[in-house]
Amino acid sequence: MISKVMTVPNFPVDFEKVQAEISYHQACETSFAIQSMEVTPIAISHPNPGNGYKFSQDGRVFVFLTDNELTFQHPDGLEYADYVHFSSGADLLIHDSEYTREEYPARKTWGHSVYNDALKLALDAKVKKFGLFHHNQERTDAAVDKMVEECRQAVDAQKADLECFGVYQGMEIRL
Repeated sequence: MISKVMTVPNFPVDFEKVQAEISYHQACETSFAIQSMEVTPIAISHPNPGNGYKFSQDGRVFVFLTDNELTFQHPDGLEYADYVHFSSGADLLIHDSEYTREEYPARKTWGHSVYNDALKLALDAKVKKFGLFHHNQERTDAAVDKMVEECRQAVDAQKADLECFGVYQGMEIRL
């Protein structure tokens, strides 16, 4: 990935000609602090390994899990129960919600979740707010609104205490 970024027009020297010893390390293997905020990583279930994160500060918790396939465990991914535990009691969960049940079979193993499965995670983890994120770029705003409404109906049917919404560009959320 770095060699692709370090090409014209972003970088003036061929990567192969760089005369430096470059070593690569897995980023964020353990929790760390940024001033009073604790940041905790978790491996996501995606064909290209990566991390999701939990941000904790002043008793508030935000969990961000994008590119995370909940119903297929990729080699570096974890089990569903691990994501429930990681997200447990969060004030806000933003989770990959790219597919509908109908779309998923043709895209299984691509590293993204069905929005209903992401909702199940939010309910099982008893989070307070759930934001549907990583929308399919071919989906209209009206179709995303319909997904959010279906989530709200499912929450109401279970008499759960969970707020659902669709995340959009430029959105600000205060915890």
